[in-house]
Amino acid sequence: MVTYEQDYFVILCIDLSCSITYREKDGLWACLAWLSILAARKMTVEEILKDHWLMFGRNFFTRYDYENVDSAPANQMMNNLEKAILDPSFAGCLFSHANKTYKVAKADNFEYTDPIDGSISKKQGLRIIFEDGSRVVFRLSGTGSSGATIRLYIDSYEAEEAMHSLNAQDVLKPLVEIALKISQLRELTGRQEPTVIT
Repeated sequence: MVTYEQDYFVILCIDLSCSITYREKDGLWACLAWLSILAARKMTVEEILKDHWLMFGRNFFTRYDYENVDSAPANQMMNNLEKAILDPSFAGCLFSHANKTYKVAKADNFEYTDPIDGSISKKQGLRIIFEDGSRVVFRLSGTGSSGATIRLYIDSYEAEEAMHSLNAQDVLKPLVEIALKISQLRELTGRQEPTVIT
């Protein structure tokens, strides 16, 4: 529940004892964080981003979702990809597209160990990490009878100021094409384009 006090403080109720609760609060928290930053910095969002990128560089990110893919070819693609990237000879391979070349630093089937209870979540995504820190991650979900969803996550860091104002899809296009080539997603699933690009 959001209420406004007399001095314009925002109170966000995250306790289930409130009469109105919000299940997904991340967006609300993000909005409140940005409002705080805007109030403190007295700059536009664009000015804040450009200032941040100038100081720290920019991380570009995109996600391709391939929804309702037939389960059999989706599983085959993931199994083939896992076998390929876990082969010790995969590390050090060079992949190029357009004017960019990437060298594989490591690849794995990511697992996460919870620092609080020590529980391990295995098979969280097939990761390919390149020497410049760029990453490609494939995740498969919903492999029931109604079809599967393949998600392709791509991110890359750019320190060069001239790159900061470019469109993320343009900057990441070489990595996207390399990921699609390595995985053979188009060939195995018959999907030429994703359902959604984020």
